[in-house]
This record gives sequence, structure tokens and C-alpha cells, in this order.
Amino acid sequence: MEITLKGDREFEDIPSLKTKALRINLNENIYGTFAEIGAGQETVRQFFRAGGGSNTIAKAMSAYDKDFSDAIYGAEEDGRYVTEARLRKMLSHEINLIEERLSRDKHPNKMFFSYANTVTTIDFAKQYKGHGWVGIRYQIDQDKPYNEIILHLRFRENDARLQQETLGILGTNLIYGAYYKYNEPKKLLRYLYDHLDQDQIEIDTINFSGPVFENVDNRLMSLQLVKNNMTDAVMFAPDGNNVLPAKILYKKNILALRGSFRPVTKVNIDMFQKSYDMFIKENKVDINNTQVVFEITLSNLRAEGEIDEQDFMDRARLLCSLGHTVLISNFQEYYKLVEYFSQYSKNRMGLSMGVNNLVDIFDEKYYRHLSGGILEAFGKLFFKDLRVYLYPMLNEDGTLMDSENLKVHPRMKELYKFFKYNGKVVDITDYDPAILNIFSRSVLKSISDGDEGWEEMLPPGVSKIIKEKHLFGYEAKEVIRNQ
Repeated sequence: MEITLKGDREFEDIPSLKTKALRINLNENIYGTFAEIGAGQETVRQFFRAGGGSNTIAKAMSAYDKDFSDAIYGAEEDGRYVTEARLRKMLSHEINLIEERLSRDKHPNKMFFSYANTVTTIDFAKQYKGHGWVGIRYQIDQDKPYNEIILHLRFRENDARLQQETLGILGTNLIYGAYYKYNEPKKLLRYLYDHLDQDQIEIDTINFSGPVFENVDNRLMSLQLVKNNMTDAVMFAPDGNNVLPAKILYKKNILALRGSFRPVTKVNIDMFQKSYDMFIKENKVDINNTQVVFEITLSNLRAEGEIDEQDFMDRARLLCSLGHTVLISNFQEYYKLVEYFSQYSKNRMGLSMGVNNLVDIFDEKYYRHLSGGILEAFGKLFFKDLRVYLYPMLNEDGTLMDSENLKVHPRMKELYKFFKYNGKVVDITDYDPAILNIFSRSVLKSISDGDEGWEEMLPPGVSKIIKEKHLFGYEAKEVIRNQ
């Protein structure tokens, strides 16, 4: 019996890496292959060291040479090796080999798996820190279809050997979590960082699929990555799957719209359409190489100090249904958003925003943590190829506020004039004046109160989506109102 002493507190006991690997090794039915490219065979090493590896490891391989790799898995059309497509080929190939070479008659209870990674570690000049794809395809019952977890990581350490060790720890956590935490995917996500620090590695994309994850919404898993500080931002496409930001943003002209979108209104869509029309007419902007991003900051997802996940799902479903790409970020300040985009593209960018948002940007209180204050922030925000498209606001007295008459703090007036007269801030003039009095919060209140007429404040088809998918508590409120 375990001894407890007065004053002891309960805490979560995290199994050691050896314990995790050994538990899997001692299960006579878990059996599979390890295929690791680019950073040594660091994951399988944990299982060899734990003991009993012959029960689990059918094969461990590393096709480092590109020609050998192509001969085994086939060449990629783009000639790249550290890609999601490459990882999926590896997983499929290795699982097919297990199924072909091992008889189910001889191994009736085996639960097959294939673990794979394809990564590149930090370069010699230490300019690029490296990244990679990691995944597992596995069974939890010999008669059931395969499940899959695939993630993308970015290394934050500055030493190749440390990155290799970090990858081995992450891989062990992934395999253990896939088998013993699949029923709690949110915890599985957190446990990927067991024995790791967030300064070591960033996970910016993850997707779950298969029968045990049929109720998992990968957009909600995106939120968990940001919520748990595993990454600063995640992106997902209209099909609902998380997508790698680098894949979407690389060398693109980027137009971003930040908002609560709770729900998306005619004003939001008008702002998007009019700023987009202006953006694609800019010099250096190629309409065929332009990406529009609807961004929601985590600060806009909080309700009474906690993130309302259902509220997030309502917004995500609605924006996805409208065919938009969505970014969820931890960036409260706009300059951090621009810095993030600049990691992937040096091409011309645009920010579409309302007058009140621009006024907030010129508030010094947001930049007290910077040694250079607001000047440092603006140096990052208004870099040479960024422009703000400003949507006007209707004052209470019926007058219009735009870039010509907006009011900033007296100390900021000259700074604002500098950016205004250098063409960094331009007005959206071709707006619809009939919709300027529409606000998301008013629409949301009308939906919550069961009022009528809110449908007219939304773009065509949006109210239908809200009703059909019961977003923003629509169904419950309607039932109450009709009783």
C-alpha cells in the first residue's frame, strides 16, 4: 500500500518514456514498423532501449538516400521529401507490407501499426530551424479498420542533436497516446508534450481520422493547439481539415480580415469584397497568387475568462460553409499577425479593418511590453508592402468617420499622418451605406432573444445555415420562444 503523508497533494503522474515504450512492448498484440527519415531513428530507439522490443518491432528502417527513398515510396511530383504526401505514402506502403507478409491465420490477434516521420533538422548555417511530418496508422482491434493521426511540427532548438532527441520523445508520446488515450483526444494532444517544453517544439497542424475518431472535429483540435500554447496560429480550410499554414501562405499575396464573425454579417462580407477588389488592383498583386484569410483571435473566443468551444465551432462552421479559409491565432496585436505572415511571404499584403480597429492600433497601451514601444510595433506592422483598407463607421449622430476625420490620441496624430499620407491607409469608398448600422452583437442578441428580422442583416444563405445547423443556440431559443 502506498504511503501518504499529511500535506501531500495530488498531481498527475506522467509515465517515463521507458514506461510508455515498455508498456507497448509488453503487449503481445501491438506489432508494427518504424520508418524514419531525416533525423535518425530516434523514436524506435526508445523502444529498443526499453526492452522486449521483439514483441513490437517488425521492422525499423531509414531510407536516407533520395534515390532509395524514391525506389521504395515513389517520387513526388514536386520533388520534395518533407511533405504530408510523402508521409502518407510511407504509412500506406508500410501497412500494406505488414498485411502482405504476415498471415492473419498465424497472427489472429495482432493489432498492426505503422509509425513514420519525414523531417529536416536545422541547417548548418542555423538559418532554417527545420520542420517535419509525423504520423501513425494503427488498429485497436485486429478486425477493425485503421485509424490515423498526422501532425506537422516545427523545431525551435538550435542544435540538430537536440532536435533529433526531441523528435524521438514526441514519437514515443504519439504512439503511446494513439493506443492508450485515443478515447480522450484533447488529453492525447496535451500528452504529446510529456517530457518536452514548448520552447523545444511547435505543433501547428494535426488531423485525426478513422473509426475511433469519427466524432472528433479537427477544427476543434485546431483550437486546442492554440489554447494549449502549442502554436501561435492554426489554419483550416473549408473542408474542415486543418491545413499547414505554410502550404496556403507560401509566397502569396495575403489579404486578412480580423473579426468576431459572431455571426458573419453583410458588413463583414461587404468589407471583404470591396477590400479584395481594391487589393487585386494593386501593383505586385497577382490575382492568381492571392490568398484571403479570415482571422479570429483567441481573445475574441473568450467568454468570462474561458474559451467557449461551442461558440468557436459555430463561427468555424459558418465561415467554412461560406467557403473561406480561417486562421485562429493568439495574436492580440495586428503587428504580430503581420510578422506571422511575413514568415511565409514577402509579397504585398493587405489588412481590411474598421475605423475602430485602426484607432485601437494607435493606442500606446498595447505596446508597453516592447522596448521600442509603439514605434517598434509600427516598424513591424507597416513594412514596405503592407496596406490597410479602412471601412468607414457610422457615428451616433449619423455622420461618417473615415481616415480623414478619425480621432487618435494627440501624441499619435503626427505618426498617423505619416502613414496616412504615405499611402499605408486607404479608405474603402465603394461601400454600401445602407448596412453601416449592422453589428454582429446586435444580430447575436436578436438570435438569442428569438426576435424576428435578423435574417435581413446577414448575407444571402447565412441565416439558412444558422437555422439548419442550429448555430449560436438558434434551436433552443426558438423552441423557448414558441412555447
